[in-house]
Amino acid sequence: MSPLSYARHQFPPTVIQHAIWLYLRFTLSYRDVEELLAERGVNVSYETVRRWVVKFGPAIAGNLRRQRPRPSPRWHLDEMVVKIGGRLMSLWRAVDDEGEVLEVLVQRRRGKAAALKLMRKLLKKHGFAPTQVTTDKLRSYGAAFREIGLTDRHEQGRRQNNRAEVSHQPIRRRERKMQRFKSPGSAQRFVSLHSATYNTFNLQRHLISRRTLRTFRAQAMAEWHAATATA
Repeated sequence: MSPLSYARHQFPPTVIQHAIWLYLRFTLSYRDVEELLAERGVNVSYETVRRWVVKFGPAIAGNLRRQRPRPSPRWHLDEMVVKIGGRLMSLWRAVDDEGEVLEVLVQRRRGKAAALKLMRKLLKKHGFAPTQVTTDKLRSYGAAFREIGLTDRHEQGRRQNNRAEVSHQPIRRRERKMQRFKSPGSAQRFVSLHSATYNTFNLQRHLISRRTLRTFRAQAMAEWHAATATA
């Protein structure tokens, strides 16, 4: 766990941490966060909030990921088209069968090379090969899996891959709120920060009791506070 330094900032760490949490946890714009803080008597501009997210967000996301348990070995891969800076690009996503976001990657293509890049990042990041990989019928997946020797673990089917397709919905909501991503770099930065926060606070409310929900929410907030702790 890497402690963060908030030295030489006008506002106390609790305000900075809360602003970043609001932006990454909920479907809010920087201006929305500015208004919510103003309602609590904290006068800060939306541009300052943006700078806090850019400066501290990657370290917080890294700390959150280090606290996560090992994901399931059953993975689901999918891609969706996004318009970034006036160009159509592909946002590739990998989740496990419990909804944990494993990797999100913005790429210009939907070919074999793009699928290979996603799989190699997944294998390097998590350190083990999946027992099963489910995708849609895009041919790029089959070509990539043949090259890395995962053909026997590959399953295809549109309905079988609902887990990955549904996982795109939070990003679609944020994309509309942000009036589209402005550049591939900013899109990749945001989805990386968002996925780490989403994994921590995605509690599957419809599957657990209210008492368990309270426990899980408290645990999620404890993980967030640990990830944003000061040096």
